Amino acid sequence: MPKALPLMIQGTSSDAGKSAIATALCRIFAQDGYKTAPFKSQNMALNSYVTLDGKEIGRAQGVQAEAAGILATTDMNPILIKPTRDSESQIVVNGEPYANMKAMAYRTDFYEEGLRIIREAYQRLAAAYERIVIEGAGSPAEINLNDRELVNMRVARLTNAPVILVADIERGGVFASLVGTLQLLEPKDRDRVIGVIINRFRGDLTLLQPGLDWFEQYTGKPVLGVVPFIPDLWIDAEDSLILHRYQGQRETPRELDIAVLRYPRISNFTDVDPFFVEPDCRLRFVTRLEELGEPDLIVLPGSKNTLEDLQFLRETGLAEAVKKLHLQGKSYVVGLCGGYQMLGESILDPACVESPLQQLDGLGLIPMVTTMEQKKTTVLSRGEATFAGEQLTLEGYEIHMGQSVYAKSECPFIQMGERAEGYCHEERRLIGTYFHGLFHNDRFRTLLLNAIRAKKGLAPITERPSFVALREQGYDLLADTVRRHVRLDAIEEQMKAYQEKEVRR
Repeated sequence: MPKALPLMIQGTSSDAGKSAIATALCRIFAQDGYKTAPFKSQNMALNSYVTLDGKEIGRAQGVQAEAAGILATTDMNPILIKPTRDSESQIVVNGEPYANMKAMAYRTDFYEEGLRIIREAYQRLAAAYERIVIEGAGSPAEINLNDRELVNMRVARLTNAPVILVADIERGGVFASLVGTLQLLEPKDRDRVIGVIINRFRGDLTLLQPGLDWFEQYTGKPVLGVVPFIPDLWIDAEDSLILHRYQGQRETPRELDIAVLRYPRISNFTDVDPFFVEPDCRLRFVTRLEELGEPDLIVLPGSKNTLEDLQFLRETGLAEAVKKLHLQGKSYVVGLCGGYQMLGESILDPACVESPLQQLDGLGLIPMVTTMEQKKTTVLSRGEATFAGEQLTLEGYEIHMGQSVYAKSECPFIQMGERAEGYCHEERRLIGTYFHGLFHNDRFRTLLLNAIRAKKGLAPITERPSFVALREQGYDLLADTVRRHVRLDAIEEQMKAYQEKEVRR
């Protein structure tokens, strides 16, 4: 059985574009007929992805698997770190919760175990696939961490993968970041870098060319490509560092105003991405009371620490403001996962699963009580719902620690066989559900937005974009752009050369 050819994508910083380049290469290799899989040994992210067997991995690896045309498995991201509080995270191993750990304990106590987990996961992938696109994290030049890191050059050495270094030119100082990163690497790791890619370029390439020539002469490393900025690329992101880009519509006048509450431990914020492509929606993230205004729709997204985020809403006055706007009939309110829990009467955490806080009153809009439990629910979900007079099939995924029980008569939203899920009271314009991906259901999103339009006296919009189709088109657009602007032939040559070196050993 042939051994997979690996290629590793590292960056000069977080959010340099590693995930996008890795996604493009997954698509390209798959288009070229190679059975391709993504791999990220250790991922720190608040946006996650549920595999077919109900396990949890980083969202980027789920997206990259989709781009490669395969089903995602936990081997593609064997260690997922989900921050819960400052300096503390939930560690997910092979798709299931392992422990909550402080940063120093993870570094000192978990390192050897982590290395074993990573090695075994990669070996299983290498036996099943022809190409593996490996993604690093942050920067490989974190000299204070490199003696026990589990995600950058150590993984490159473990897999004998050539490395491409990616830098984001939008940040400024692109040559300084590339040169500085290379100089801080150990000589054996610097030799492993086969070239660099400059990402998100806007403008005239001829003006950049003198810098490219200087860089190649100074470092001896080739510039493998300059990838232009791609607007309106609807591929799920996972890193909270990209949330600043979600402010782009803040001042854009549209008929419908949608406010998303951005609390400190917001998670799975890509749930609201479909609204960005709607012609009548202005989507904005709200952190302060004075930013809220009187939106047509308020979304309470997921949270990795529901009680402390609920406390944040109370301290900022946002909780009371949301409740008031809803009771006055001015705003629709939708709560997703942790946001759904916040809409209830109270949240209990007697075992301190997420936080030292053991109980908080919710917004009291839904008659339910949620209790946090040690066991995490992770499952792909599908069910039937009635909304705006239509029977709908809704698909999504659930990732939550709590169980919610209704205190009195309920208004179930989604029926899944014998199990009812969520809450929907159309007259009160209130929805709560554990279903992530709710707004990705095109027909439901159309009915919801047209209900809001009707409330405002606006005519319905019957033809709306399919977000699912746009995302699939995004994979092809990303792959086509990288094909045009990156020297794939040189990359292919280096991948084979590294494999031959290992064989000769």
